[in-house]
Amino acid sequence: MAKSYKIKVFGKPGCAKCKTLNQRLDKLLEETEWADFEKEYCDVETVDGLVAFASAECINPQRIPAMLITRKDEKTGNYTPVPTREPKQTDEVCGKSKLYQYVGLQTDYTPSGKGLISPKMITAVLEEARA
Repeated sequence: MAKSYKIKVFGKPGCAKCKTLNQRLDKLLEETEWADFEKEYCDVETVDGLVAFASAECINPQRIPAMLITRKDEKTGNYTPVPTREPKQTDEVCGKSKLYQYVGLQTDYTPSGKGLISPKMITAVLEEARA
């Protein structure tokens, strides 16, 4: 089955929060419900990962790990970021972790954010990408 969406995960080696995000995504993507999504890990400490990160143009480097949902263009075969429908909308599930212009998440390290991207937040952005 061709994957319609690619989740670009930006992280770095030795980061416990990066490891947790990857594990949560891997577990979720094992479920049939999410078969149209695949994950691409981008290590921001490599040239390729840094280029992918810079190309995303929407993630704060101080808020890694982060993830960006992209959708496949059937005509070109390229994946492009999925725009957020309502960029200024407050999100009760994702809070300040939600990306502004594209569908995705970045870690909120403020005391209220606790620095974790929860499974509920991940599911919320995957559902938004499909809408």
